[in-house]
Amino acid sequence: MNETIELMMKHRSVRKFKPDPVSEEQLAAIVAAGQMASSSSNVQAYSIIAVTDQEQKAKLAELAGGQAYVNECPVFLVWCADLYRLKDAAKRHLPEKESYADSTENFMVATIDAALASQNAALAAESLGFGIVYIGGLRTRIEEVAELLELPDGVYPVYGMCIGVADQETGIRPRLPLKAVLHHNRYQPEQTLEGVQEYDVTTTEYLKERTHGERKTPWSELMAKRLTEPARMQVRAFLERRGFLKR
Repeated sequence: MNETIELMMKHRSVRKFKPDPVSEEQLAAIVAAGQMASSSSNVQAYSIIAVTDQEQKAKLAELAGGQAYVNECPVFLVWCADLYRLKDAAKRHLPEKESYADSTENFMVATIDAALASQNAALAAESLGFGIVYIGGLRTRIEEVAELLELPDGVYPVYGMCIGVADQETGIRPRLPLKAVLHHNRYQPEQTLEGVQEYDVTTTEYLKERTHGERKTPWSELMAKRLTEPARMQVRAFLERRGFLKR
C-alpha cells in the first residue's frame, strides 16, 4: 500500500456538504487532473459543465429525481460524452468524406473517455479533502437536462458529480471479493459465482448493521430486482436523436 492506494481504498459517497466553496483554482486542478486520464487515440471526447448557479443547480436536482445534495453542494459537475468537436474537425478537414460520428464504437469511445476523466477528477478532489458522489439520476429526464444545459447534437450528459467538503461521516461500502472480479488467463464462471455467494453474506451483515436491522437483502437479490425492472428506457431514443448509436 502507498498513499495513493490508501486514498483510493477510503472512497465513500458523500451526500451532505458544508457550505465551504470549491475555489476556481481547486476546480481547475481537479479538471486538469481529469484531463490527464487515458483517452482513446487522444480524441478526448468529453466536456464538463461546472454548475454553480443556485437556480440551475436547483433545477438539476429536480431533474435528477429530487436529490437535494445536487442543490446543496458548492459545485456540480456534469460529465458529457462529446463528439461535437470531432464532428466539426471532420467537416472542416475532410468535408468530402462520410463521418462515422454516429457509430456505436464512437459512442463507446466518448462515454469511456468521460468515465476515465471523471474518475481521475474524483480522486483529485478527494486528495484535496473534498467528498464526491456521482449522480446517474440526470439520465432520468435526460432530454430536459440537455435542453437546460444547451447541449448541441453529438453531446449527451453521462452523469453528474457533486463536489464539496463532507458534512457527514459515512462507512465504506464493501465491494465484491477479488475472486469475483479478477480472473487469470480465462473467465472462470464458477469462481465469480462463489464470490457472489460470499458477497451476499458480507452485504447482508453490512445492511443489517447500517440500518439497525431494518434491511438485510443480499446483493444478488438487489441486483436481480434491478435487472428485471425497466429503467430509463427513453435514453436510447434520446441518444439516436442526438446523433449517437445509429450504426
